[in-house]
Amino acid sequence: MKNRLTALIVLAVAIAANAFAASAQTETVSVSDPEGITTVTVGTDNGKAWYSISHGEKLNLPASRLGLMTNAFDWTSVELKGMEKEEVGIDYTMNRTKASKVSHSASKGTVTFENPKGEKLYVEFVVSRNDVAFRYRLPKEGETGSVRVMDELTEFNFPEGDDVVSYLTPQSDAMIGWKRTKPSYEEYYGVAKPLSEKSQYGHGYTFPCLFKVGENGWVLVSETGVDGSYCGSRLSDSRFDHNKGTYSYKIEYPMPEENNGNGTSEPGIALPGTTPWRTVTLGEDLAPIVETTVAWDVVEPLYETAHDYKFGKGTWSWIVWQDASINYEDQCRYIDLAAAMNFQYVLVDNWWDTNIGRERIADLVAYARSKGIDVFLWYSSSGWWNDIEQGPINVMSNPISRKKEMRWMHELGVKGIKVDFFGGDKQETMRHYEAILSDADDNGLMCIFHGCTLPRGWEKMYPNYVGSEAVRASENLVFSQYECNQEAQAACLHPFIRNTVGSMEFGGCFMNEKLSKNNQRGTTRRTTDVFQIATCVLFQNPIQNFALAPNNLEDAPEVCLDFLREVPTTWDETRYIDGLPGEHVALARRSGDTWYIAAINATEQTKEYKVADMMAELKGRDVRIYEGGNSPVIREVEAKKLGKATVSVPQNDGVVIVFKAE
Repeated sequence: MKNRLTALIVLAVAIAANAFAASAQTETVSVSDPEGITTVTVGTDNGKAWYSISHGEKLNLPASRLGLMTNAFDWTSVELKGMEKEEVGIDYTMNRTKASKVSHSASKGTVTFENPKGEKLYVEFVVSRNDVAFRYRLPKEGETGSVRVMDELTEFNFPEGDDVVSYLTPQSDAMIGWKRTKPSYEEYYGVAKPLSEKSQYGHGYTFPCLFKVGENGWVLVSETGVDGSYCGSRLSDSRFDHNKGTYSYKIEYPMPEENNGNGTSEPGIALPGTTPWRTVTLGEDLAPIVETTVAWDVVEPLYETAHDYKFGKGTWSWIVWQDASINYEDQCRYIDLAAAMNFQYVLVDNWWDTNIGRERIADLVAYARSKGIDVFLWYSSSGWWNDIEQGPINVMSNPISRKKEMRWMHELGVKGIKVDFFGGDKQETMRHYEAILSDADDNGLMCIFHGCTLPRGWEKMYPNYVGSEAVRASENLVFSQYECNQEAQAACLHPFIRNTVGSMEFGGCFMNEKLSKNNQRGTTRRTTDVFQIATCVLFQNPIQNFALAPNNLEDAPEVCLDFLREVPTTWDETRYIDGLPGEHVALARRSGDTWYIAAINATEQTKEYKVADMMAELKGRDVRIYEGGNSPVIREVEAKKLGKATVSVPQNDGVVIVFKAE
């Protein structure tokens, strides 16, 4: 009898498992944006959850895995139980990104999965015309109040094809580079590479990741909403599935070696809880990629601020004059430069604590404020996870020292900090960013991050956050002639990839021809003066610390200096006009009633534009064109002659068009 009962139980389990697999193999659900342009389909295949995304009538992402494995729950094999749908409005204002007012509708579909033990997992999809955001929601069931997420099965699959290419930057090894501070999102991008190509270090690729899916258009993959409750993620190297003819990129967590081995690679979640949002932006052309706001659409502010933070432009001695300039006299010269340029800030970089001293920093801040200039001070983030010697060190990593230091800065009238050399994406590191931001806001301090991770919705989440490097930025031009030779190509990448998902503290706009203090030696800039001022529009960051030097008041073209005095750093609207990543780019940004169109060219072929075509529906008047390469001039065009006006942009050159909106 006992054996028979056991056999019946085994048979019942087998029948249930087969029914589970059968239902999982056939059932699908879907959700589309309110216009019916983008559709997400979700299903299971033999217990494996998947999703696909189509845009228009084209399948941009074939079936790609979903699923989570935690130390308490296993959702790698699930049954699809259904989807609940609702229409949601996305409506908010911001003052630090590519658009000040965002208003559109989206559809939300919440999918319920259940594993063989009956434990539920929810996946929330938010679908708008050109964007999909999704995340996992873990309920609290039973006594388990927290989990450690051991693996996320999420994949992004792309079809095989010679015309399917990627624009990716690799994740570096951990604990390498300058003073063992990597990874810091400063590697080179591969341009139009085949999906079969493996990453340089074998660790996959950092977000954001751009793909050209043949005739189907473009896809940008990233993530948003990462705070101290999770880690930052990346994409794995591609894996080719011969049966499906697809290349698969999987979500990967930080490497154990990051941050000198401190902290776990797998994030912990308090239940109920959610993962960050994975985002996919789709477009037949590059306009949706350049103009997307999905990084901010699905996140919320994490705290209110009592402070009215002001954005603007600053001078920064270190980028050209380097470490030797961190002394009282040279910093006064850069304060005077900021005042002469009608800027708002000066950034005092590393070693100020020893080269100037804390007492004289108080005098320097007072001198700056007497000139109408406010001060940002540099700090190391570390700690115990790299070998950085530049001071101040061991301040931002210690909560007691950090709060004391921030109160001191507040009393002095310092307005912001630049914190450098983080080197990792672990949850412990994300908590460090968040702690710095929160303590800084208590003291009215804005935060810039360098040697750091990608910002993931932070402009909306943290009111005092103003930008991150997270790119191979301007300092490399000073260090290497190769970087100068490649500047144009790199600049033609950022508006389509890195800068489209978050503020980018690049620190560019050099007016020196030779990148040194005396403008007589050092690396040689290959791009023109007009190219440089065009990047002030193309690169978006609410506080722009430009690479000007005091000598530029005498040797730089007045046309460029006047433009830098005028150009905004915050924008109300952004429009894509033309371009191809790594080759050329033209886009428009509006501030108030004034439009700025900027274009640069990295190719050997001169780009010819009709001004009326560049303005298109952006109707305007009082048109000024900045052109002329290294002999910049302003050409004013009457409205009646606008239709015949053209501009030429040779290699390494640029153009800027400014006009009032009608």
